Amino acid sequence: MGRPLGRAWRWLTALYALLTGMDALLLWGLTRGGHSFGPFKSNLMVMHAPRLAVAIFAAALSRISPLWGMISFIILQLFGTLSYIWGLWAEPFTLTTSEHTLRSPKIPATAKSVRLLHLSDFHVERLTVREERLLDLIAQLQPDIIVITGDYLNLSYVDDPHAQAEAHHLLSQLHAPYGVYATLGSPPADPRHITPALFNDTDVRLLRDEVAVLELPEGYKISLIGLDCEHDVAADNELFQRLQALAPPDSLQILLYHSPELMPHVQQYPVELYLCGHTHGGQVRLPLYGALITSSVTGKRYEMGHYTEQDTTLYVSRGIGLEGLSAPRLRLLCPPEVILWTLESNS
Repeated sequence: MGRPLGRAWRWLTALYALLTGMDALLLWGLTRGGHSFGPFKSNLMVMHAPRLAVAIFAAALSRISPLWGMISFIILQLFGTLSYIWGLWAEPFTLTTSEHTLRSPKIPATAKSVRLLHLSDFHVERLTVREERLLDLIAQLQPDIIVITGDYLNLSYVDDPHAQAEAHHLLSQLHAPYGVYATLGSPPADPRHITPALFNDTDVRLLRDEVAVLELPEGYKISLIGLDCEHDVAADNELFQRLQALAPPDSLQILLYHSPELMPHVQQYPVELYLCGHTHGGQVRLPLYGALITSSVTGKRYEMGHYTEQDTTLYVSRGIGLEGLSAPRLRLLCPPEVILWTLESNS
């Protein structure tokens, strides 16, 4: 009995090596195919960690039941390969549109609705099929206003002139009848000495701690409150409070800030819509549990999607791109998204 089991585990060891080699091939192919361009070695190590955990689990289980140890090893390792194929090659390019409606008493009953498109977390490495689909999608949706809530460069390419030029080119393609407005994201992804220059010679107005007041033809106003995100909650809350006081009281107030971490403070003010990103929805999610990591001081409290507290609606975008550095170059159960808001009267 021991000899057949020994041979079986040798075959499983060979399978382990084969699947690990396939992981490397999948990562290598991303760059060769022009899909994504992050670092190779660190990502391969991140991908290998779950495989190693499965091997340890299966070895422990085999002490109780050798057969179930081998079965669990095979099933989980093959499931991991399928997840990597989908997460690396398919889901990051499955750009989705989430549609929501905000009804406001600040909008007259006779006014036509306004279509506001929220984009976040481009994390440009190089322009790929994902960015092509984004521009096609924007052309189809025909928004009246576009807002962008930060993180324009991939963390692995912040200092790369080619990536900067590609990000500038993408921004230069964005236009909307009532304007395109943007804020800066996290300092590591949007260095203050680099990112503002990406907006030069584009139609995008970068709001750096200022309020843009849009006067709509129907006679009402929309105030876009745009803050740089420094991830200093106390200081950013104080700055928000000063800017909010500048917004006309009769206007529909929308906060553009990269992270959801100001929500506990913002909901105490007459801000009807708070748009942000930063968490990527976790980028990798587990069934029933959700995001493994959000990189936010609020943790899982505001990890993704729609929240309403008091009279403020918060939407945390899953974002469009991938983080960079050692973060996995994949998405699982968390496809990229753009969010189309219909702003209309509540009458």
